[in-house]
Amino acid sequence: MKAQSEGQVYDDINVTPMLDLAYVLLVIFIIMTTATVQGIKVNLPKASSTPSLAKPQTKAITIAQDGTLYLDTYPVTITDLESRLRQIKAVNPSVPVIVKGDAKVQYERVVEVLDLLGRLDITQLGLVTTRVVK
Repeated sequence: MKAQSEGQVYDDINVTPMLDLAYVLLVIFIIMTTATVQGIKVNLPKASSTPSLAKPQTKAITIAQDGTLYLDTYPVTITDLESRLRQIKAVNPSVPVIVKGDAKVQYERVVEVLDLLGRLDITQLGLVTTRVVK
């Protein structure tokens, strides 16, 4: 390596100190982020270990491939479904309902169930689908 005179300009840049500084800042950032994620200690409420005897409130209407209707797991006709949903709605006006229809079922059958839910003024409604992974 040849010695440089005092007036000569450096023609290469040493990036090692800059990388050392970047690594130190990265380590400080990681430590500070994990320190703030730990958060504040809170005394959380304890849940009861006894099983709940209450039935789940959400009602599931299933439309099988052959067009058969099920309320939860019991087969029903459209008139039975209407009368049972009226009874359920009388007890709980904001009853949530989910509709599960087979992919090969006729669209008209699903629309018939959705129309019934609309007539009964059931507004908490969900349609169950599966996620397609591409």
